[in-house]
Amino acid sequence: MSETIQLTQELIRRDSVTPEDKGCQIMIADRLAPSGFHAEHMCFDDVDNLWLRRGNKGPVIAFAGHTDVVPTGPLENWSHPPFSANIIDGMMYGRGTADMKGSIAAFITACERFVEKHPDHEGSIAFLITSDEEGPAINGTVKVVETLQSRGEHIDWCLVGEPSSTEKVGDIVKNGRRGSLNGRLSVKGKQGHIAYPHLAKNPIHLLSPALTELCEIEWDQGNEDFPPTSFQVSNLNSGTGATNVIPGTADVVFNFRYSTEVTHEQLKQQVHTILDKHGLSYDLQWELSGQPFRTASGQLLEAVQRAIFDVTGYQTTLSTSGGTSDGRFIAPTGTQVIELGPLNATIHQIDECVSTADLDTLSEIYETLLTYLLVA
Repeated sequence: MSETIQLTQELIRRDSVTPEDKGCQIMIADRLAPSGFHAEHMCFDDVDNLWLRRGNKGPVIAFAGHTDVVPTGPLENWSHPPFSANIIDGMMYGRGTADMKGSIAAFITACERFVEKHPDHEGSIAFLITSDEEGPAINGTVKVVETLQSRGEHIDWCLVGEPSSTEKVGDIVKNGRRGSLNGRLSVKGKQGHIAYPHLAKNPIHLLSPALTELCEIEWDQGNEDFPPTSFQVSNLNSGTGATNVIPGTADVVFNFRYSTEVTHEQLKQQVHTILDKHGLSYDLQWELSGQPFRTASGQLLEAVQRAIFDVTGYQTTLSTSGGTSDGRFIAPTGTQVIELGPLNATIHQIDECVSTADLDTLSEIYETLLTYLLVA
């Protein structure tokens, strides 16, 4: 069994459900200390973050990831205990195997081998690890980046280990992500007896035409790098629970995943215009989770593509699809950001799993990447 597989199992067996870290970051720091990595533990409120760095000169390549995982769901539905890291027929089962402790293990073993072969490499290697990626993402990567910026420490290249692959490891890398804008809408009506609707105002009925329009509108057509902007309702709630009461309010939670064809301010303005057109009395709270970013070219992207081809023999495909990642906090600093990790087919699911062979391949790709970037 390879070092990468053994280390992945050690990490999986720590039940670090967000925002818990359960000692994963201490273990990582201790593991990399003999390879010359200096550890700086940054704790903000209940979130543990780790900044590791080897070297004091540029360029800096950082491996970014998270030790927190999503909840398991009903334990009885798992074929194997979610924190056992059992390996069956070449597949390791467990929460976080794909998202994303397997990538972290591959980061570490790749760096260990690379440093042993190239102890005097160019530039610096860093790790940015948080336990707040699967949660609110308030006290994690964004706070570490702010701290680094405040002292003039810049990341040139960042490789995020999120599970990007679809059918085989390395077939897809994310070179950008869509923006994410959340809205919490409360439409006001007037509560009353359902038998006397003329004495009440049903907010569900008032909201329906506006909501239909919001669902049907074409916000943009996307572009060659991003799919069209998407509007989705994630929660709709109203009523007292009684069958004979017209509710006083109707609450909607919705999200935009948006391209670079629009800004979050334009989307907000358009929503307000539609709600106002329908004469609604409402309260709307906005939350910007992240703006769109894209690494269109550069040394990192070229090195990632070369490394994947050298190790696997096939060309990778670039994509900006999927959800958000902590890359959204790093890219605005001017850093080239790429996401490359294992298959994403089972992430956040019951019986999340990853191919052990894929993790070894991933570690080899990461090591090859370091060679292209930091060996003259």
